[in-house]
Amino acid sequence: MNKMYLWSMPLLLSTVMVTGCQQSEQQSEQQSEQQSEQQSEQQSEQASSADVSRIISESTLQPGSNAEWPAARYATAGRIQPEPHRPGDPDKGRRALLDEAYVSCGLPERVFRDLLGETDVIEATDRIPEAAGLPYSNTVSTNKDGQRIVSSNCLTCHGTSLFGNLVIGLGNEFLDFSNDASAFVERAGALVRGDKEISSWELYADRIAAIAPYTRMHTIGVNPANNLTFALIAHRRANDNAWSDEPLMALPPEDPPPVSVPPWWRMKKKPAMFNLGEGRGDHARIMMAASMLCTDTPEELAAIDAYAPDIRAFIESIEAPVWPFELNESLALTGKVVFEANCSQCHGTYGEDGQYPARLVPIEQIGTDATLVDFAHGEGAPYIDWYNRSYYGQLSTAAPGPGYVAPPLDGIWATAPYLHNGSVPSIRAVLNSTTRPEIWTHRASDADDEALYNRQDVGWQVDTLSRQQVEEPKPVNIYDTRLPGYSNTGHVFGDHLDDRQRTAVLEYLKSL
Repeated sequence: MNKMYLWSMPLLLSTVMVTGCQQSEQQSEQQSEQQSEQQSEQQSEQASSADVSRIISESTLQPGSNAEWPAARYATAGRIQPEPHRPGDPDKGRRALLDEAYVSCGLPERVFRDLLGETDVIEATDRIPEAAGLPYSNTVSTNKDGQRIVSSNCLTCHGTSLFGNLVIGLGNEFLDFSNDASAFVERAGALVRGDKEISSWELYADRIAAIAPYTRMHTIGVNPANNLTFALIAHRRANDNAWSDEPLMALPPEDPPPVSVPPWWRMKKKPAMFNLGEGRGDHARIMMAASMLCTDTPEELAAIDAYAPDIRAFIESIEAPVWPFELNESLALTGKVVFEANCSQCHGTYGEDGQYPARLVPIEQIGTDATLVDFAHGEGAPYIDWYNRSYYGQLSTAAPGPGYVAPPLDGIWATAPYLHNGSVPSIRAVLNSTTRPEIWTHRASDADDEALYNRQDVGWQVDTLSRQQVEEPKPVNIYDTRLPGYSNTGHVFGDHLDDRQRTAVLEYLKSL
C-alpha cells in the first residue's frame, strides 16, 4: 500500500486503521529495500561474473570453427583470473635459461665459432665456462651423439642490449627476420667434417628448412613467433611429440602476421601469457614450447619440465628498467590523475596499492589489427586443438579470446614500438591516432644509441616516408602499415585528450 492510496481513503477510517496501514506501508518499504539490496547484489555478482573471461568450447566470433577439432578452446572477453603455478628457484632458473639444452640441436661448436670469428659479441655473466666467448643468445651443450653443439636460446628474441647494457627480458625490436633462415645454416654445411658433425648439422638444417618459409618477415624488428610455433606443430604428433618430416596438418600461411615481443617483467602480473589471452594455467609448461624445434620424445620433455618452473620463477623475478633520464615529477603526478581516469580500467593502477585487471578487450572495442584474432578463430583451430591434446596442454590451456589483452605498462618506455604488432613508433602516437605515420623507418639499427631515443614522445626516433618515396622491392627497414597484419588502426582512447594531458600522461608512464 502506498501513500497516494492512503491519502485517498475515506476520512471515516479510524485512527487504528490508518496506523495499521502505515505500519503495513513501513513493512512493505523495508521489504522493498531488502529486495532492492538483494537485487543490487545479484546484479553486481552477475556483472562481476559477466566481466570474467571464461574458457569455452566454441568461438564466439566464428561458431562452428572447431567442429573438426574438439580440443580447440576459446575464451570470452573480460578479466582473466590468476591461477597457481608450480614453485621454482629464480637463481637456478637463470642458469637453466642460459645454459640448459632445451633447444637440443644446433651447429657443431667448432663450426659456429669459426663462423663467429672475431665478431664482437655481448656476453651474459655467470655462465658455465664452456660458454665463454658466445653471445648471450647462444647456448653450448653436448647432444646425444656426444657432439658439442651451439644452439639459440630464448634470449635470441627476449634479450637486448639497451644503451650498452644487456637487459634480459626485453624483446629485441631490431631483430632481422627478413632473410631466409636456412641460408646461414646451409653455408655452415660447407664447413662440417666427420660423421658426428655431419649428423648434427643435418638434423639442425632439416628442422630449420622445415620452418624457414613460414618465418620470413617484411620488416626488420617484427617477430614471426606465432607462425614459427604453428609450423613446428604441423610436423609433430600431439600424443608423443614425435617429429614427422612430412607435415601432419595444414601449414600456416607463408606471410606471417607480425608481433612485437612483450617484455618478460610483465609476467609477474599476467595470468595469461599471450596477446589473445592464450596460455592460461601453468606458465612453466607453456614456456617449454620454446624447445619444440628438436625435442622429440616424452622423456626429453620430462627432463626439461624438471627445471621449467625454475625458469618461470626467474622470469617472474625480473624488474622493469627504470627511466634513465630526467623526470618531471610534478607533471608525472598530474599525468597519473589523467591516466587513472582514462586508462586504468584496462591497464591497471601502479604503486604499492596498484592492481592489474588483465582485461581481454573485444576486437570491436579495441579496433587494432584483427589478423591474429581472425586467424585464431578460423584457420588456427587445428593448432589450438593440437596444443590442448599435447604434453603442454596437460597443465595449461590455449584458449584465444575475441580480442587483445591490455598489458601492464611497467617499463613501457623501453618497449617501443607499440601495439601488439609494433606498428606505432611512440606512445604519444598511441595516445593520438591521427599522428601515426603510415610508412616509417627507424633511424637506429639497435637499442644502444641514446641519442636516437625520443624522450619527448617516448619511443625511438623515426623518419616518416610518403608512398612516393617507397621503392620496389621495398627495403626491409621500412614499416608499411598498409600490409596485412601491419595496420596501426585502433586504440583511439587517447584521442579526446588535449596535448597538455597527453604530455602529462607520457611523463607519468616514464615513471612506471
